[in-house]
Amino acid sequence: MTIKATCCGASRNATPQNRPSAEIIAARTVDDFDTVAIPAGRSVYGTATPQIPNDGEGPMRSKRVRGFTCGVTTVTNAQFKAFIDATGYVTEAEDFGWSFVFYSDIAKEIGPTQAVPGVEWWHRVDGANWRDINGPYTYAAAWDPDHPVVQMSWRDARAYAAWVGGRLPTEAEWEHAARGGLGDVKFPWGDQEPEEKGYTPCNIWQGDFPNTNTCADGYQRTAPARSFEPNTYGLFNMVGNVWEWTSDAYHVQSLKKDVKRRLVQMKGFKLSKGGSFLCHKSYCYRYRIAARSGTSPDSATPHHGFRVVWDAV
Repeated sequence: MTIKATCCGASRNATPQNRPSAEIIAARTVDDFDTVAIPAGRSVYGTATPQIPNDGEGPMRSKRVRGFTCGVTTVTNAQFKAFIDATGYVTEAEDFGWSFVFYSDIAKEIGPTQAVPGVEWWHRVDGANWRDINGPYTYAAAWDPDHPVVQMSWRDARAYAAWVGGRLPTEAEWEHAARGGLGDVKFPWGDQEPEEKGYTPCNIWQGDFPNTNTCADGYQRTAPARSFEPNTYGLFNMVGNVWEWTSDAYHVQSLKKDVKRRLVQMKGFKLSKGGSFLCHKSYCYRYRIAARSGTSPDSATPHHGFRVVWDAV
């Protein structure tokens, strides 16, 4: 097993040994969830002014997107627990027996842990999973039924989506929904930048990353899935709070040799959108609509969740 570091997290890049082989059968429908209909239309995705070009934010593209139905929020702990209770599904973090945790959230009782080279704020912690988000001794403080479920791998997200008769969105669909019909805007609410104090429209890091989070937005970790003002389509937390898996592979169009070398190491990675509560403009300016990140599909962290979409009927 090789642990690989990325700006926004760390990747296991390994294969668990005890994955359940049973296919997930849809047992819920879109009618069981709070959703909105996203209208079809020609939409832009990407940007003509990339802030992190090596991530593949550009160029701006235009695409006709079919109408679809989108979850108003990311999937919550309570919703995911219903899936576990009904199916007995075992997440990849549970199967591996460990996952990644942000260094300041590790309980002192755990003792010494292994930091990830290159992003030393991520540590490998035994027993960390969707139930015990930051590992043992932290369940009561970290787990809330109305917060986004986290410590989710791409395969975990796909399994849940299949159970509810849905799927993960494509990057184009995700951006189409996040823009809310506003066109080429930087954020779901428009172009106004979040501030260290004052204007805090989403859950991101304020202060000196990774040392001090002032929590000016009201949250040190995740916020409830239904918090802050929704966008014009009625979708909550399309940026900030937790990264959201998409169905797409991570790919960057670039002629730069260093980017090509990095992409070879990231072969098989999947694309995530939206940024998280750990994003800060000085280091990870990825809480913009066009921003993106690639992670191995088996990886899970306390700031990675997902949202489900359904094909229009």
